[in-house]
Amino acid sequence: MLQAMTDIVRAAGSIIRQADADKAVRRKSSKHDLVTRYDTEVQEFLRRGLLDALPGAGFFAEEDDSGAAKPAGPCFIVDPIDGTTNFIKGLRRSCVSVALAEGARIVCGVIYNPYTDEMFTAEAGKGAYLNGEAIHVSRCCMDEAVVYTGASPYYPACYDETFRLARSLMGRCVDIRRSGSAALELCDVACGRAEAYFEALLSPWDYAAGSLIVREAGGLVTDMAGKPLQFAEKSSLAAANLACFDELLRLAREAETC
Repeated sequence: MLQAMTDIVRAAGSIIRQADADKAVRRKSSKHDLVTRYDTEVQEFLRRGLLDALPGAGFFAEEDDSGAAKPAGPCFIVDPIDGTTNFIKGLRRSCVSVALAEGARIVCGVIYNPYTDEMFTAEAGKGAYLNGEAIHVSRCCMDEAVVYTGASPYYPACYDETFRLARSLMGRCVDIRRSGSAALELCDVACGRAEAYFEALLSPWDYAAGSLIVREAGGLVTDMAGKPLQFAEKSSLAAANLACFDELLRLAREAETC
């Protein structure tokens, strides 16, 4: 199944890479929440390909407007373009993210950045890989760490807590980064380019595949209270290598994050 997912996701990535300037941008819930015609085109391509590969599976994706809950059985959790604003602005920091869930367990994850041709993959119990080579989280402690944060742009109630935590971390780590793609930031933690990542109130398609890739690379991922992720609802996310994880959770509790 992982190979089939990888092939389908790579083909979907070519749609993003070849997109023309007219992206037909529109707003969804707010000025921060944007969608393009390519988000829906890529999603429908993935729907057809993935459900052909695994007939009867559920499909839980960002651009579905039905409001339906995630199916209980085998289910693909899909973000057709993670980093839509980056895609619109031509920042070349966007990806396709697909996870296969069985209940509350993620069994396969694939994240592909078509601009760099980086394919991150993981299968439960079998490790994490970048373009077929095994990857691992770093061993750096917090005073050697680069930490990614999301700004939770859709949720103004979380702004103060988010930046309070970022400020606290800034006094302890090497530097803070924000790239605009939660999935790729998780991949950067998985392959040791960064040591930690946090963001308030992510949707399951933002973190499902990336959370498995981090865990299979030797890291830890929970909500910001340290509880297991459920993949059926929004969650505040904390991900880090073993050396930084406990401190990240402690600082999140002190900042009273969403």
